[in-house]
Amino acid sequence: MTILVTGSAGFIGANFVLDWLSEHDEPVVSLDKLTYAGNRQNLGSLVNDQRHLFVQGDIGDSDLVTELLSTHKPRAVLNFAAESHVDRSIHGPEDFIQTNIVGTFRLLEAVRTHWSQLGETEKAQFRFLHVSTDEVYGSLGPTDPAFSEQNKYEPNSPYSASKAASDHLVRAYHHTYGLPVLTTNCSNNYGPYHFPEKLIPLIIHNALVGKPLPIYGDGQQIRDWLYVKDHCCAIRRVLEAGELGETYNVGGWNEKANIDVVHTLCDILDEEQPRTDGRTYRDQIAFVKDRPGHDRRYAIDATRLERELGWKPAETFETGIRKTVRWYLSNQDWVTNVTSGAYREWVGKQYA
Repeated sequence: MTILVTGSAGFIGANFVLDWLSEHDEPVVSLDKLTYAGNRQNLGSLVNDQRHLFVQGDIGDSDLVTELLSTHKPRAVLNFAAESHVDRSIHGPEDFIQTNIVGTFRLLEAVRTHWSQLGETEKAQFRFLHVSTDEVYGSLGPTDPAFSEQNKYEPNSPYSASKAASDHLVRAYHHTYGLPVLTTNCSNNYGPYHFPEKLIPLIIHNALVGKPLPIYGDGQQIRDWLYVKDHCCAIRRVLEAGELGETYNVGGWNEKANIDVVHTLCDILDEEQPRTDGRTYRDQIAFVKDRPGHDRRYAIDATRLERELGWKPAETFETGIRKTVRWYLSNQDWVTNVTSGAYREWVGKQYA
């Protein structure tokens, strides 16, 4: 038995592979294009692990995906591969269309062909699990109930629109062809191996190197925060027992305004690695012009996942964020390696 994991060198994909192999002996075939956010170093601890095979490639490469399916005959495909940063989708939406829509379509086609040729027992056991985002639901008002699986899709950025399209394709392949699919829509993840363009790793990195901590607008945008290892646990549970064709929302029950998240990070860093001048990291906070179309609030209602499959997050925001800060403090070589010249140019442009 084997599983195929796409996007396995990215933030969530890498954490999933590492956690999977710490919990199971079932081998993993990893597929990742290794764009700027994909990093082989994330999977460095598996270099000599015979249970893991890494392949560099694109989910849109139908011939490669077909070869991997034919050779390794996985019982499940888990699709983490995606362009995922809203800011980058505003500046360059085409990459998001190609990966999230065209790439998902080609992956589905290859998987459908492979699945249709399996014997009846193997067909019944096969799963395609698609990992998506809460951003497909749009934005919530201050008193609106959290997103449930019944919310209609109202994506507001090129990123969320491309993920919404991929979700619709997955649903269509189940209803049209019978492909045994599962979809998860998660809230904002944080934790180890998070590329430092997103809020939490960006703030930690900038704080430690003495740079401004950029906050969009008034900093009152609210997100639900989910520790990445809790997310990985939820995905394993959905893969194990989820109802075919269904969607499961995965959230941390941790709604926080961005400015409050940044204040928490600064306070933890003040404790864990104080500034040499004795001042607080909060002094580095700098408010910058808000990004276009910035959604005000996301929140996930993960009741269904707990009620039907018995999952709930193990970490509170307070425990998970401290673990995250300590991981970054202990892995500064990793941060140095990923914050290249191209990264610095991007951050300088985005938060100018």
